[in-house]
Amino acid sequence: MLVNVKSYINKPEVAELLSYAVFPDDKSLKAAIQLYEETESLQLYSYEDEKLLVGLIGYEINEERVLTVHHLAVMPENRLKGYGRGIFFELINVQKPSQIIVETDEEAVEFYRNIGFVVYSLGEVHPGVERFRCIYEVEDEEE
Repeated sequence: MLVNVKSYINKPEVAELLSYAVFPDDKSLKAAIQLYEETESLQLYSYEDEKLLVGLIGYEINEERVLTVHHLAVMPENRLKGYGRGIFFELINVQKPSQIIVETDEEAVEFYRNIGFVVYSLGEVHPGVERFRCIYEVEDEEE
C-alpha cells in the first residue's frame, strides 16, 4: 500500500529509506530532503506491507500524465521480494500515468528492464559512470 510521507520526510525511517536512493553521504541526503520540502510538485510515498515500511518512491507527474521517478528505494532486507515491482504496479493504478520515465545507473538498470521498461544508454554522463534512461509505456485499460 502506498502512503504519502512527504510531510514525514524528516522521520528517521523515511530519511533512512531515502538515503538508499541517493549518493551515500549526508550532503546528498540533506539535498534530497530539501528538494522534497521546497518543490510542491514532487511527491514522496512509502510502500508498506502489513504496516511495515519496505520501500519508497519519489516522483512528479505532469499535465500529459508523464510520471518521472526521482527516487526509488527498497530496504536492503526486503530486496528481491517483488516490492519494487509492487510499487510500480500500485503507482500505475493510483496515478494512471501514460508513461513512466526513470534515469538510473548500471547497478539498477536490470531491475527496470526486467519489469518491462525499455532501456536507452545515455553514455557516460560523469567520467566512468554510464547512465540509462528507462521508459515504460503504460497501456490504456480496455473498457
